[in-house]
Amino acid sequence: MVEQIPQRVGEKPRVLAFATAAVAALSFTFVSPAFAANDPTKPIFRLWGGAAAPRPWRAPIRARRPHSRYTGPVYVLTANGRIVPFVSQRQLSQLSAAVGGAAAASVTLPGGPKPKLLVPGRIAQIVDGGLAAAPMEAPEAVKRMIWAANEIVGFPYIWGGGHASFHAPGYDCSGTVSYALHGGGRLHSPEDSSELMAYGKKGAGVWVTIFANPEHAYVDIAGLRLDTSPVEDPWDLESGPRWRPLRATNAGYVIRHPAGL
Repeated sequence: MVEQIPQRVGEKPRVLAFATAAVAALSFTFVSPAFAANDPTKPIFRLWGGAAAPRPWRAPIRARRPHSRYTGPVYVLTANGRIVPFVSQRQLSQLSAAVGGAAAASVTLPGGPKPKLLVPGRIAQIVDGGLAAAPMEAPEAVKRMIWAANEIVGFPYIWGGGHASFHAPGYDCSGTVSYALHGGGRLHSPEDSSELMAYGKKGAGVWVTIFANPEHAYVDIAGLRLDTSPVEDPWDLESGPRWRPLRATNAGYVIRHPAGL
């Protein structure tokens, strides 16, 4: 649409091209800075009048596809801070058998029986022996939670275990969650499941999400579930602290997360 504006005698006609103005207006985009929940120092941008900015990444908290075993590369953080390929107990056994048993004494696992395992990317993975490998891109606190929880994986379920002290011969559901949070520096004393219902901040976190009700609690860390219940776990039917696949639904639980994670 074009509108002719009256002009004075001797003045050249002035024409406002509203269509052109509209296009120009659409091409102007106001950029509003926000900040990523997992790193308040890095801005993300929400665009007004232009293309929408992608949603900030969050670790998944529900299973969206059938569970499958991880077969990708695994690394270990050594005591001197180096990251090297991880050699599992299964691989050691295979190597030992191939050379007639001579390799077992000459090859050791860096970091001892519960190594600080790592995998590329942002999603944790269940690897050799039921341990979890922390994602390399996760914050340090998240890695420490995962490595701490590995220390109690395989312990038996004991009602009330892990509440009188973080160190116990067995753990219940909330004792397990408390141990992991404590390992990441986010909890000073154990809490039961009712107390975890009021822990931290409301809703799902970017990296860590706690699910709690008066009867049970578990925590999802970087895409893995740390839980004493074998519900929806096709691989390990034992009760007790274990890394397990995500559940398809988390209905019936209050959802909380540590501040900043």
